[in-house]
Formats: sequence, C-alpha cells, structure tokens
Amino acid sequence: MFTFLFILTVLVFIGLVVVAGIRPMPHLVSQFELKRRSKANKEAQWQHRREVLLPDVYAALAAKTALLIVGFVALAIVTFGWGLGLVVGLIGVLLYPTIASWNFASQQSQKLYDKYEPGYLDIIVKLQPVFKVLRSVAVPRVEPYHRFDSREELQDMIDRSNVLSDDERKLIVHSLGFKHEIVESIMTPKSLIKTVKKTEFLGPLVLSEIHELGHSRLPVIGADLDHVVGTLHIRDLLSLDVKQSVTAEKAMEAKVFYIRHDQTLEHALAAFIETRHHLFIVINEARETVGLLTLEDVMEALLGRTIMDEDDNHEDVHSVAAHRAVHNNVPEHRVDV
Repeated sequence: MFTFLFILTVLVFIGLVVVAGIRPMPHLVSQFELKRRSKANKEAQWQHRREVLLPDVYAALAAKTALLIVGFVALAIVTFGWGLGLVVGLIGVLLYPTIASWNFASQQSQKLYDKYEPGYLDIIVKLQPVFKVLRSVAVPRVEPYHRFDSREELQDMIDRSNVLSDDERKLIVHSLGFKHEIVESIMTPKSLIKTVKKTEFLGPLVLSEIHELGHSRLPVIGADLDHVVGTLHIRDLLSLDVKQSVTAEKAMEAKVFYIRHDQTLEHALAAFIETRHHLFIVINEARETVGLLTLEDVMEALLGRTIMDEDDNHEDVHSVAAHRAVHNNVPEHRVDV
C-alpha cells in the first residue's frame, strides 16, 4: 500500500511540474490583426480562436495547479504521516516552480501541450462558463504588447486611444492613409470644373462672374477642356484696366502642369512643392482631362481638415463644385434610370 501511495504521490508531483511548465505564448500578431486576416486565411482563423481562448487556458492551468498542489500535499500526508508528510508537501510546493522552469522540463511540458492543444481548446470551449468565473476571480486578461502588422491595426489603436485629442487623432489617421491615396480620390471631376476660354474678353461683367465663382485660379481652355492652355489667377486680374478689356489668353499664366489620375497624393504633394504651383490638371492615359487638383485638396487630405484659401470667397473648391452640381442635368422632364 505504501509503495502504491508513494508512486501516486510522485506521479502527482510530476503532473504538477508538467502543468506549471506549460506557458502557451500569445501570438506575435494581435487579436485585431488575426481577426482581420482570418477572413481569408484558415491559419489565421485558428490562431485567432486560440488567442481568444488563451485567457481561459491560463485559468484552466491555474485551476489544475491548485488541485494538484492540494492533491500532492494530501497524498504526502497519507503516505508519510502528518509530520513527515507536511515537510515533504511543503518542500514539494516550494520546489515545483523551480523544477518546472528548468529548460528540459519546460520544453517537454510545452511539447506535450502543443501536441494536444486543439483537443484541449475544444474542452475549454465546452467549459467556458466555469472559466469565466475563474477568470474573474484569479486570472488577469492575457494581452501582451504586440507589434503593429498593418495600417488597419495601428489605425484601430489610434481610434481607441483616449490620450489623443480629436484633431490629433484625425491628423494621424489621415497621415497613415495619405501615401496610398490617389489623385482621383480627391480631385474635382471634369464635369464640375469651371473654365474660361482663351478668346474670352475679361470685361467688367466677366470679371464679376469670375469673382462670384469663389475660385482663386481657373483653367483657361482652347477648343474644349481637353485642351487647357493656361491658368488664370484672380489676384492678377485686380490690376487689369477694366476700360481696356483683354482676352484671357493675354492675362493668363501660360505654363500648365498635368498629373496622372492614378498618381499617389504623396507624389502630388512633392510635385506641388517642386513646381511651386497650386493647380494641376488631372489627365488619364490618353491625356484627356478628367479633373482638377489643387494644393489645398492635397493638404486637406493630409491634415484631415478644410483649408481656407486666402483668395477664395467660398470654403473650398469642392463646395463650389457641389453647389454647381445641383444644377447639372436637371431638365423638367428628366428621368434617372
């Protein structure tokens, strides 16, 4: 009988060492990123499920450790008697964490856990109500400091931050996406561009109409919008002699800058800085005009806030374009299909 109890006590102690040596580590990728990846990746689905259940795994290990300690001390007392049994139990309780931390012991324990982890997690799922109680009492939430593996993850962290002001949060979020945004996403589309023909005389009436548009710069065109020949600066028109009308061609700046619709905003900003120009004509692969881009557009995309041009009467070029769009293609008997 003594031999049986002794072997049982030793086995319980070994079990205690094995359980104490198990340290399932959180994935290097955070739960947010695993969840995002799990939509298209089965391995990420498994890792996300494991990460979600990890606090319950630690709770189960803590419960097993406590039961094994009680069992080991009780068996030591039954096997060796009260006096010697308490001494053996105390020594075992003091030594098992040290033994479990040895490389050989911890490696073997972890290998054993890794082998049976899928089945272990299935059991955890079935017993989750129990582990919820254990977690609330004894086990803190397992959430290590993760690296950032995607812009979406970093943006989510910024969105949930309570140490940043709304303006700071907006600035960081817009800066993160700025590099990957393209010109087409923020340009004023072709249908909303107001232009001046190069042959048009800039008399008092025309100047008044241009001023009411609220733009500080207007493209000057030849036959049509696919033939932009210059840029008219409203500021320069203030010095014109209204008694001697001149054509837009004579008052315009003849240099025109073009940018492709699929270029990045990062490229556009660099181009604005290099050329020191404030307005680009946006073209497609066939060099057809598809839109208009201003420095204000790019800076607003970067900063996440509206910028007031010192020469604009309106809030921005898009507000003017949106106002004009209300009156586009609206005959009395129109039908939208």
